[in-house]
Amino acid sequence: MTKPLIGITASAIDHRGPAYGEVYALTRQYAEGVVRAGGVPVIVPYNLDEDALRVLFDRIDGLLLSGGGDIDPASYGEPTHPATSNIEADRDRVELVLARWVVEKEKPFLAICRGIQVLNVALGGTLVQDIPSEVPDALEHSFERGIVERDYHAHPVKIAADSRLAQVMQTEIVQTNSWHHQAIKQAASKLKVTAYAPDGVIEAVEVPGRRFAIGVQWHPEWMFEDQPEMLRLFEGLVEASGVNG
Repeated sequence: MTKPLIGITASAIDHRGPAYGEVYALTRQYAEGVVRAGGVPVIVPYNLDEDALRVLFDRIDGLLLSGGGDIDPASYGEPTHPATSNIEADRDRVELVLARWVVEKEKPFLAICRGIQVLNVALGGTLVQDIPSEVPDALEHSFERGIVERDYHAHPVKIAADSRLAQVMQTEIVQTNSWHHQAIKQAASKLKVTAYAPDGVIEAVEVPGRRFAIGVQWHPEWMFEDQPEMLRLFEGLVEASGVNG
């Protein structure tokens, strides 16, 4: 049986000095999750024009929108908050196009952290640009890297019982890590909100009626070693991509 190709968007350009130039970076755990689930990961760079991107998109069976920096608020018609940072115009351009295409063409996808935000903006939604200053009584959703472990259980998430997410993860309550200071504010009309943190922050969305069209605000790639329900997200993506078309 042919293994499905899963495109994973490159997460950042890493500037390592003149000896290397600009280096596309991607946390290995994204690709590892796809491999564990039986898929073949293909990293999608963001120096591609639309024609080249379409060639690549047509060849992949599923898409994973990875985590990373903030999206330019101009993409959803808002001024830039002082806390918004790490904007990469080319990455925004490529991922917003991919997010629209993957929904239009009904290809399976998993959107993680920044990915869920890209998905929402691509479909017409808006974002909370800074949870600490914009969400009253918010929990802590971001921690200092290098001190707090990436799989640290920051808070529980309540998943809607009738959602595809609950079906895939086989649970309605999940303990998640949390590495974001932005979140969905107004969900796009094509998306159904399927999970919340205890403070009301949106933690998951999906496109109803699709085999696999899920976005989560946490980072399952750092948790699947010890939490089988997190690996099920990757398995669901790969399984759905294997029957694509």
